[in-house]
Amino acid sequence: MAHPSSYHPALAIDEQTSGSGDPDVANGLNDLALLYDDQGRFAEAEPLFKRSLTITENADGSDSNEFATILNNLALLYDDQAKYAKAEPMYKHSLAIWEKTLGPDHPAVAAGHNNLGTMYYKEGHYQEAEAQYKRALAISEKTLAPNHLDIAEPIDNLAQLYCKEGKYVQAEPLLKRSLEMRQKALGPNHPKVAKTLRVYAEVLRKTYRATEAKKFEERADAILARSGLKPGAPL
Repeated sequence: MAHPSSYHPALAIDEQTSGSGDPDVANGLNDLALLYDDQGRFAEAEPLFKRSLTITENADGSDSNEFATILNNLALLYDDQAKYAKAEPMYKHSLAIWEKTLGPDHPAVAAGHNNLGTMYYKEGHYQEAEAQYKRALAISEKTLAPNHLDIAEPIDNLAQLYCKEGKYVQAEPLLKRSLEMRQKALGPNHPKVAKTLRVYAEVLRKTYRATEAKKFEERADAILARSGLKPGAPL
């Protein structure tokens, strides 16, 4: 396999000017790995994350925020491939570092709990997922402005979990809140709004409000079409 610096000219320049163990090189490797992860190029992303992690550990220590961030990114990579046994201890390790260095009520800690909750949700471990989502929401509500967009993510995830469990009465007020927040922050035609509309439509159908559900579904599909996405596309 080619040396990671060959994947991007900027990385080669950083290594030539700063040395292969410089934190700037670690940041570049991490950024490129994130790009590959988003593109589904998992086999190419993994060694870049690992090399970035090694450089960061040598430069900043294994208990630094920087190390925790890259470790969390590697966990997300494994999570994206359904390699949950690898992802879970990395999520927990990064959370432990953030809680120690940033405090238990920091937005980064909330994001870590949300990631872990989503992994549990995908595994079908709904009780564990609920606990993580609730912790993420509590931290976000405590540390962020009332209508901050980052609060909508655990709200939406918790609502989707309740919908999956058939707890529609609990899901609906959360969806109303998430929809209002996302429309206000992102505008009425953002794909994230479509995501909430989809889940909301499911709740409406399951509670015998098919006419309302159809309106939400049609609106979600229209948003996706304007965004160049197909109905049912993952968001």
